[in-house]
Amino acid sequence: MRKVLVAWVGRTDLRAPSESDQVGLGPIAQALDARPFDEAFLLSDYEERAVTPYLKWLRARTNARLEVVYEQLSGPTQFGEIHEAAVRGVQRALGERPRDVALAFHLSPGTPAMAAVWILLGKTRFPAELIESSKDHGVRTASVPFDISADFIPDLLREQDERLRQASAAEPPEAPEFADIIHRSRVMARLIQRARRVAIRNVPVLIEGESGTGKEMFARAIHRASTRRERPFVAVNCGAIPGELIESELFGHEKGAFTDAKQPRKGYFEAADGGTLFLDELGELPGPAQVKLLRAVQEGEVVRLGATKPFKVDVRIVAATHRTLTEEIAAGRFREDLFYRLAVAVLKIPPLRERTGDLGGLVDHLLDQVNREAAAEPGYREKKLSAGARNLLVAHLWPGNVRELLNTLRRAAIWSDGAAISSEDVREALLPVATVVRQDLLAKPLGGGFNLPELLKDVARSYLQRAMDEAHGNKTRAAELVGLPSYQTLTNWLAKYEVQG
Repeated sequence: MRKVLVAWVGRTDLRAPSESDQVGLGPIAQALDARPFDEAFLLSDYEERAVTPYLKWLRARTNARLEVVYEQLSGPTQFGEIHEAAVRGVQRALGERPRDVALAFHLSPGTPAMAAVWILLGKTRFPAELIESSKDHGVRTASVPFDISADFIPDLLREQDERLRQASAAEPPEAPEFADIIHRSRVMARLIQRARRVAIRNVPVLIEGESGTGKEMFARAIHRASTRRERPFVAVNCGAIPGELIESELFGHEKGAFTDAKQPRKGYFEAADGGTLFLDELGELPGPAQVKLLRAVQEGEVVRLGATKPFKVDVRIVAATHRTLTEEIAAGRFREDLFYRLAVAVLKIPPLRERTGDLGGLVDHLLDQVNREAAAEPGYREKKLSAGARNLLVAHLWPGNVRELLNTLRRAAIWSDGAAISSEDVREALLPVATVVRQDLLAKPLGGGFNLPELLKDVARSYLQRAMDEAHGNKTRAAELVGLPSYQTLTNWLAKYEVQG
């Protein structure tokens, strides 16, 4: 278990190297001296040149790995900015294996607003030990004898984007078509601002984002906010069309064009004439289909399979992909000329884990949807979330994004016997997070720092954590999954390898 300190760099810390007789070591150095931290992630709104001498001094007196994250704040009490920066810092500290990290937040360095944000985060989204220190009393755990539900994080933490508001006079008219995209985060506000701008322009749009982020929802909103709103919106999943049928599906065919072509048939381009054609999973199109799509986009015309004459179509293309197309181009799997034809306006939807502040509203919205869907089912009781259940949902990484969140709420509503979904219901509804398989595990070079005990420890930790996840915390079941004789033996292994049970 990595022990990680996260703290803001304060004025007293910066004074410590040259004024230690007056101010002592400063809160951060005190904590690193008193506690066995493996790493310290320090957030700083001071200029780098002011922090560099302090870091040099600090590194000379600690074995902990130090990393500084520089953040620009418009003021020392801007709660929204502080909250956003703190979340970024904690996520960086947690890295790819958050279950292997024991967090501590230092309340003493920085402003009272910074300390308040640490308390809110440490009691809700990122459970952590809260510590404080002083020259006279040393380092101690701060007593905060209450828990906070994520429901009650105050409005002062709601992220404000003043620049967006101030620029509203230059914005296109309000677009209620985007109202279904639930958000509070700055990153989503900016994305919707750009989507509104591009919606009223007749240019191709490329939407990038992980699976489950809501790419089709954005595409439909862009269509509804465009001048083509009264014309068709045709959605096509390019990855679901068999390779031999792609040309026929996109461009249509004439009677007799192939064995089963009994009647002439419109393709998706014709069906979307005058409206919007949404090409989902564009990156799955094979090379030959990309060539024909490029011609259709360039010339604004298509040729049915089995026909000789092209005909004009007036179609706006909105494409989406979970792949990074520039990487696909570099690998030779996607045509560069087609990319530049379609990437006139590029919208990148962030994964849910990067949408700071959005989860609470999304949880409420999706739970309402779950309640509406199940309202007519026999014996169904409308569900609400307990504070513990909500905090578990807010703390989860959601690799499957909004789609995974919705399905988790559906499962939790099924497992819940009463009107309130408990934290145990949520634990049982959460799917284990897939871990990356280390393909080179048996082919690591010997020597040069190779450490067999550490390698075996990593393997044991990984499988123990997976077993506990899949068994939903049931130690007897987890012991069976990893071939241990009893839950007592498993408990000893969990303690030995510092895995939370």
